[in-house]
Amino acid sequence: MFRSRLLICFLFLFLFSRAQEYEYTYSIFSNSAMSGDYFFSKTSSSGNSSVKNINGKLPVSETLFHTPGNSLELTYENSKTGNWKATIYRQEKRGLDHFAPAAFLSFWIFITTPCELPTVQFMLKDSSLTSTFKINITKRFDWQRVIIPLASIKYPGVTQPEDIIAIVFTQRNKSESEENSIYIDDIEMLPAKKSEKIIELPVINSATGYAKHVDITWDRVTNKNIHLVQIYRSEDGKSYQAVGIQQNYINRFADFTGETGKKYEYRITFLDSQYRHTDLSKPVCASTKPMTDDELLTMVQEACFRYYWEGAELNSGLARENIAGRRNMIATGASGFGIMALIVGTERKFITREESVDRFIKIVNFLEKAETFHGVYPHFMDGTTGKVVTFFGKRDNGADLVETSFLLQGLLAARQYFSREDSREKLIREKITAIWEKAEWDWFRQYPDSKFLYWHWSPDQGWIINHNLIGWNETMVTYLLAIASPTYAVPASMYYSGWANQDSTGQKYRSNWGQTKDGSMYTNGKTYFGIKLDIGVSNGGPLFFTHYSYMAYDPHSITDKYTNYFTNNQNIAKINYQYCVENPKHFKGYGENAWGLTASDGPFDYSADEPVPWGDCGKIAPTGAISSFPYTPEESMKALKNYYYNYGKFLWGEYGFRDAFDLTNNWCSEIYMGLNQAPMVVMIENYRTGLLWKTFMQIPEIQNGLKKLEQESKQIKDQGK
Repeated sequence: MFRSRLLICFLFLFLFSRAQEYEYTYSIFSNSAMSGDYFFSKTSSSGNSSVKNINGKLPVSETLFHTPGNSLELTYENSKTGNWKATIYRQEKRGLDHFAPAAFLSFWIFITTPCELPTVQFMLKDSSLTSTFKINITKRFDWQRVIIPLASIKYPGVTQPEDIIAIVFTQRNKSESEENSIYIDDIEMLPAKKSEKIIELPVINSATGYAKHVDITWDRVTNKNIHLVQIYRSEDGKSYQAVGIQQNYINRFADFTGETGKKYEYRITFLDSQYRHTDLSKPVCASTKPMTDDELLTMVQEACFRYYWEGAELNSGLARENIAGRRNMIATGASGFGIMALIVGTERKFITREESVDRFIKIVNFLEKAETFHGVYPHFMDGTTGKVVTFFGKRDNGADLVETSFLLQGLLAARQYFSREDSREKLIREKITAIWEKAEWDWFRQYPDSKFLYWHWSPDQGWIINHNLIGWNETMVTYLLAIASPTYAVPASMYYSGWANQDSTGQKYRSNWGQTKDGSMYTNGKTYFGIKLDIGVSNGGPLFFTHYSYMAYDPHSITDKYTNYFTNNQNIAKINYQYCVENPKHFKGYGENAWGLTASDGPFDYSADEPVPWGDCGKIAPTGAISSFPYTPEESMKALKNYYYNYGKFLWGEYGFRDAFDLTNNWCSEIYMGLNQAPMVVMIENYRTGLLWKTFMQIPEIQNGLKKLEQESKQIKDQGK
């Protein structure tokens, strides 16, 4: 009995330890993605005191830095009759909410002139400020480290790094001074324990040149003493300059040189938390080269594919919500999209079919054991345990029918793709079929004669969210799969009573979120920018409405009594394009080469932008235009080239294009999102070869479901409804 209890305790501790989220270093500033002013800063001054600023923000220095590629310049003048203040805020990142314990704040400072150094304060969550700390450094023309123990703050409520949201520099004394200049870099919270000296030498595995950038890779870092990887570039093979740093959890770096037809040599070094360097790696060479449009498409597909191959959660092989973000948490819908991206990667030979099969066996083995509710998966799961993660709150602790629809769209495409008669591919097909057939679509009617399917169900709170699914939005795939189910199908009539509902429930729902009567009857019929829109609220909504349900479902093949959905989606994309060309709110950068309003990260928050003034926040997500390639190939290619050739310095990275940018606010996202990278891979492929569309539409259940819809549409037409 004792041994059994001991074994149970051991298993519990093992599972608990596996489920612990990765703890990131709490960083307030490392680098600015953009030149010019730093978005996450604020300056103010009074009297005769002043602080140098651009649009009220601190300037970014690209010539002086502690770690490449930049630092923040703090140039100021003190006055007896005034004061100045410069605040550097920590950038909030979606899901980046687990941090390593810290004992002190560390930052690096470079002094160029003899000066009266400022004082330092911490800003807390309620915007209150702590007492001041003095900087006592006199040495000039060298980077020096400032350390402030968190224990010295002695302020109620400060118990962990995330209690501090900003660092504030202020005028030290009421004394006159000439202009003073200092530079600040690498502001972060670090543990008391010093890292051990790193003995291992780094090795670059590969260097590959593209039109304007070079990708270099190294082995995945496992040594916990390695804090960062620093990258050096040489143009002559002799003199090297530091050009970038990489976090220890990513084993590649995209060096955007901005030049074509040049040869470069690279070396890397490991840095510990005290910024001690190892010796440099041996050099590796690569050259940038001119690229055709076709090669550019492949480049984008492969880079975005890596999000789901290299960046996947390790145990399940499925997609994370975003990178950087929670390392153990997988997103169900993004995983379905990622599965389709893996199929493209296999067909494009980014990976071998054997490697792909290995990954898919890992995926289906995980999914068959993961937590479901009436056969339906939650929105988020712990990749180490398969249990639900309530990332969106306690009410969202059960089934998510829409996210499961996105997952099953991918899984069914994979079942059709892995068609060989060998034991491993047969295993994939069998396990996907079992997952597909256990989903109880009819349960999500909530009650037997319901007109609608419902989005969520909680095991302890029932239908508390009570969100019925009404189109036009991203959820058409949910109704199509529910009708096609071989085990728990809903009647095809629900397509019209639910998705295309036209009674007061549907009208009110659409009018509320669309802030207009246009399209409130599901049908629209109005013309925008000279383009007629059959279906859609307002002038079509965010572009992901035309992507998510149609990554495997071929919209050419979906026709109801109102429209054909390829034509309708194409018109929505063209309206979105024309809106950005017209640019009624005069946001910087919008035009024929930068368009595509959709859901993405933003400078203030995640939002689903759409082509109406009230829904346009001024940010562009590359996935908007690029995932619209099947609908707008010429306009999409112009946008892709603009994003890469003109904005690649800040917009292009290890997993392709970063999530979004806002030139008006001089901001670029520092994350990649699972819902946005895969549509670029898949929809480019559907434009090029139709791979996912052709594969998916061969599935017997899908063909049967569309036949049911066709019969329902004919019956309604015959009845004159």
